[in-house]
Amino acid sequence: MPITRKIHPLNDIKSLLELVWHFRKNQFDAVHSVTPKAGLLAMLAGFLSGVPVRTHTFTGQVWANKRGLPRLLLKCMDKCISAFSTHVIVDSPSQRDFLGKERVISRQKALVFGIGSIAGVDSQKFKPDRIARQQVRSALNFTEETFLFLFLGRLNHDKGILELAQAYIRANLPNSGLLFVGPDEQDMQKKISQLPDFLRSNIRFIDYTNTPEQFMAAADVLCLPSYREGFGTVIIEAASCGIPAIASRIYGITDAVAENQTGLLHVAGDVDDICLKMQQIYADKPLYQSLATAAQQRAIQHFDSQVITQAWCDFYGKVLA
Repeated sequence: MPITRKIHPLNDIKSLLELVWHFRKNQFDAVHSVTPKAGLLAMLAGFLSGVPVRTHTFTGQVWANKRGLPRLLLKCMDKCISAFSTHVIVDSPSQRDFLGKERVISRQKALVFGIGSIAGVDSQKFKPDRIARQQVRSALNFTEETFLFLFLGRLNHDKGILELAQAYIRANLPNSGLLFVGPDEQDMQKKISQLPDFLRSNIRFIDYTNTPEQFMAAADVLCLPSYREGFGTVIIEAASCGIPAIASRIYGITDAVAENQTGLLHVAGDVDDICLKMQQIYADKPLYQSLATAAQQRAIQHFDSQVITQAWCDFYGKVLA
């Protein structure tokens, strides 16, 4: 279906009508949506078409750090998604609490699989890989001794990557590097390159990868300084590779990171706090090793993809019985 990501009234009405026609034609037993725009259209179309099981998964709120009318409008859209659905799945306990507090969903209606995540992590794919570590570092001119911080995801303001770059430059850590991997959505590379002292920093960029596990295996620390995040799957994927995290202390991420056990958390947007955490994990080798070991153990024990897959099977086995 032709669904645009941004709000576009004419295109959205057209998409809604096509979905209603498609649902009625095929007489589906269930419809399941994940992203906000597709969720609003699919849940409404499913309701209008009489689809008996309508499930939406919340994976983060775009309005969480907005104010005024944009927040009100986007929040109202999420309320509509919840109202037109018969079942709601949330990918972290803290996000469920947030949505309940904001009266977007009913706590009794919402379900979280395990202790979080909607897919878990494939520990056979995301694992320590010495060969990948050597190859990636060699290609990027990082030595084996380089202490490498990694950000992997979409490059935009909401991910906090400008603050991460500022903190890394300010930390001034010898024989270290910061690698950004992901599509640049808001010309962030140019903005980072204009920061004071950028030229003396060891910051690199990779536009896109379909093998994130190789970059995680090459890194020492995963950084996720987001302002909003539903869960932070990238954190548990890196953890499965034996990589601890430095991340924002916000809902969603606090479920993916056990603070001071599998990673360090900082105040979202606080450059000084991010800098302090980078210096701490860089300088304290016993702490680093403890975090890395615990991160991998927790990822395998609580977030294995087979556990989450079984939870999906159990859920649909029950609602479609």
